[in-house]
Amino acid sequence: MKDFARTPAGAALTDLVLDLFTLNNRVLAAGDRLIADLGLTSARWQVLGTVVAAARPQPVAWLARDMGANRQNVQRIVNDLEKEGLVAFEPNPHHKRAQLVVLTEKGRRTFEAAMRLQAPWINALSDGLRVKDIETTRRVMAALLDKLERNGEDEEPN
Repeated sequence: MKDFARTPAGAALTDLVLDLFTLNNRVLAAGDRLIADLGLTSARWQVLGTVVAAARPQPVAWLARDMGANRQNVQRIVNDLEKEGLVAFEPNPHHKRAQLVVLTEKGRRTFEAAMRLQAPWINALSDGLRVKDIETTRRVMAALLDKLERNGEDEEPN
């Protein structure tokens, strides 16, 4: 295979990114299995979590931005969640067309049930890992995310 003249750091980061792709797929599959009985998928759970984490109700575009996700994909998921009664739309006083997404009582109960399942799962998954190593990994990921955001590489193509 052709050598692409990566620096040592570039080669190491390439390996890390490829491992992250695999890890992401496995985490999503595990999450899907964990919460399947709740009628959720990892994608729906992530959107619910973003709604819960927001300081105030937000439009879909802001939720997508916070998730680093495609607005159209988040809109589709929010529409599905609304049909299931897990979120609702409220008028946005700042924008007539961009309604605010709010959690319903059913959505809150479902999210809390998912989090009750997540706690023992994540505790078992983290068993044997050092908190310091996890925190270092998170700092590296945050630095990479910051670089991507500053370079505009996370933006959707027009």
